[in-house]
Amino acid sequence: MSLRIILIDDDISRATFLTETLAAADYTVVAQLSAQDNLVEVVERLDADIVLVDMDNPARDMLENCAHMTARAPHPIVLFTKQSDPQTIRDAVRAGVTAYIVDGIDAQRLKPILDVAIAQFKEHQKLLADLDDTRTRLADRRDIDRAKAILMRLKQLDENAAYALLRKNAMAKRITLGEAARTVLAAAELLDHQGEH
Repeated sequence: MSLRIILIDDDISRATFLTETLAAADYTVVAQLSAQDNLVEVVERLDADIVLVDMDNPARDMLENCAHMTARAPHPIVLFTKQSDPQTIRDAVRAGVTAYIVDGIDAQRLKPILDVAIAQFKEHQKLLADLDDTRTRLADRRDIDRAKAILMRLKQLDENAAYALLRKNAMAKRITLGEAARTVLAAAELLDHQGEH
């Protein structure tokens, strides 16, 4: 199955040539856009595998467009450019560019570049998911400890009994232990506020 590519290039003749070059290499260009087009909308609408940007000098607007897309509809982005300025490279990476290639597109290097960009993107997405999972587990652990302390104080339970009660409640309601802990914390906060009035 060929890769489905969204191509962004402000130079119409170059974009047409690039589309033909990509088609000859068995890639499918599903959209050909300019830097001013709404990239997020197109990416969300089309089922593309990768976004390929070909710009001699990527403007700030183009990088902002990439950043919005990365935030709302993350996809690998390969930027081919003639600009090797370190600040532009840093800005591009911050905007979500997966591969920054200087010196234009070489048809023979295209497949490995796209393959590496997609692999790099997938690895980055996995790291982000792992980080999010770790943050959630840490927040759950903190909330569970706080909820156990409240149950120990209010119900005169030891730590194991408080944990067992929390776990039983989570299982009965078919929610996670973290969610059950946050329910206890919310109820305790409500009781504290009522006690103040």
